[in-house]
Amino acid sequence: MRRINLKKAQAARLGTIRDINRQIVLNYVREREPISRAEIARETALQRSTISTIVDSLQREGLVEEIGEGESTGGRRPTMLRLRTAGPIGIGVAINPTLTTVATNDLAGRVLEEREFATELDSQKTLGRVIDCINSLLSRTDGTVEAIGVSLPGLVDPETGTAIYVPYFKWRDLPVAEAISAGTGLPVIVDNDANSMALAELWFGRPEVTYARDFIMVLVAEGVGTGIVFDGQIYRGKRGAAGEFGHMITGTHAPVPCSCGNYDCWEAFSSERASIARYKKLCSIGDSEAPHFKELIDRALGGEEHARTAIVETALCLGVGISNLIVGFSPEAVVVGGEIARAWSLIESALRETIEHSVRRGLPSAPILPSTLGDQPTLRGALSLVLATKFAATVAA
Repeated sequence: MRRINLKKAQAARLGTIRDINRQIVLNYVREREPISRAEIARETALQRSTISTIVDSLQREGLVEEIGEGESTGGRRPTMLRLRTAGPIGIGVAINPTLTTVATNDLAGRVLEEREFATELDSQKTLGRVIDCINSLLSRTDGTVEAIGVSLPGLVDPETGTAIYVPYFKWRDLPVAEAISAGTGLPVIVDNDANSMALAELWFGRPEVTYARDFIMVLVAEGVGTGIVFDGQIYRGKRGAAGEFGHMITGTHAPVPCSCGNYDCWEAFSSERASIARYKKLCSIGDSEAPHFKELIDRALGGEEHARTAIVETALCLGVGISNLIVGFSPEAVVVGGEIARAWSLIESALRETIEHSVRRGLPSAPILPSTLGDQPTLRGALSLVLATKFAATVAA
């Protein structure tokens, strides 16, 4: 049970109850479509009149539509409902170390149109191009876009939309939300990439994840980040600083320095950069001959011995950190995301071997699952920041 925070609590007035019921009905349509009013009433035990009032409101808002009659179960044929996905309702911006992607999405989370460009180290140049892309996409809509979600590979204060520190670019205290909102005229939600991906897993992942109340998303990229979901919501901590487990100490003399400069952090052993460093050492090659991580995965899947060795060694180190998370949090599941998830057939046994060795007998373990967000996971995360404003419960407790 959760202690009520009297500083933030809202009394359960009639409007509060109405808002909760509205979110319940909207989510039933989202997850069970096509569905009838009668079926929603049976599932929720709400009055048919209440359901009809809520559905009428959702139709006026353009969120739900009728799609014809369903099969009869003995009486009149029911009128079926589904989400109305006729046009864009949000824009997602995924700023990654090498590539930035900007895309519109509909209410179901489908990408409708996108732009991409090489990310500049200069923050003003990157944000300027982001704003240009957003305005280009907005010019092709009918004013239906309501908000913008931005995913960043670093420490973010989600309350202010400020990038506190993005290691790869050395951006500090950058008012991302303020700048993009000023340039587009729309509200902007900003979070780090691991949190955004955890949110996307919550909304779009496999059933073992979407129905889990507590799980951890481990994102392997230039660094290693974690998104923590407690009780069906992202745990961000003070100023969004929760989840920085890439900096926990897991060994010494890592193959590359962490973004903080140390050689003993989990990130220094388990990131994409660590895999490439291992491969370079195994092959006795320099930076100019080293493949990008995506190509390294392709080589490993193609059977190249040194590539497979580098990836498996990274997975063993990744498993050490995941073991610590399992022991510390006892989540229902751990999801591994990023390009490395493509090599699941190569790394699964290495991960499980490390975790089974590290999680002591008698303590509960957790299933380790590859992300199913596809080849643009951080974009899905950015889009989810907008969708969560539609579907997530927002009543304070």
